[in-house]
Amino acid sequence: MAENVLHATPLFQGIPKGDLALMLSCLSATRREFPRSATIVEEGDLVPNIAILLSGTARSLKTDSAGKQVIVTLIKPGGYIGILLAASHGRASPVTVQALENLAVLFIPMQNILTRCDCPHHTKLLSNLLDAVAEKALLLHDRNDCLIRPTIRDKVLTFLLEFAHKAGSHSFTIPMGRDAMAGYLDVDRSALSRELSWMKRDGLIDYKRNWFNLRI
Repeated sequence: MAENVLHATPLFQGIPKGDLALMLSCLSATRREFPRSATIVEEGDLVPNIAILLSGTARSLKTDSAGKQVIVTLIKPGGYIGILLAASHGRASPVTVQALENLAVLFIPMQNILTRCDCPHHTKLLSNLLDAVAEKALLLHDRNDCLIRPTIRDKVLTFLLEFAHKAGSHSFTIPMGRDAMAGYLDVDRSALSRELSWMKRDGLIDYKRNWFNLRI
């Protein structure tokens, strides 16, 4: 299963499945498991490795000036931890990454990716790395696009429209509950639930738990 997750990860796109084990060996990749609530990266840590989530869900958190923890991103299997930091050569992590459930994580030293080895697909790996860094930056842009909206309704609509676009459908399921959604949008959980009810009343959306249908 882990091999399937890795092969579907953009970092290894175009690299034959049969060559993946050899490449991981050349890269000195290591697998680690973390229990629920464990910290994978602490705010202020240096991050020399790219980490790929093999199973479970994690979240990155940032502490604001008032001491409140705000969710920056949610990370699902195949997602990256620290890819921008590992590429930044010495910048300390501005976020803490925490396990929401039991996790399996693959760590790959960034220096080993940047240094060519004898693997025949290393050039492709470097090209994929550039694409992965760009994609991660765009995901952060998506969240920022939600945060800059002036009202809770605007934040929610922007958030849901992004998921609808990715799903290619007005009907979709989001990978988070209300607490996580409120944290992602940086709004009060009760205010979010109230606004969702009003949006349903106004005919903008329908929803049940994590399933949503946009009617706009």
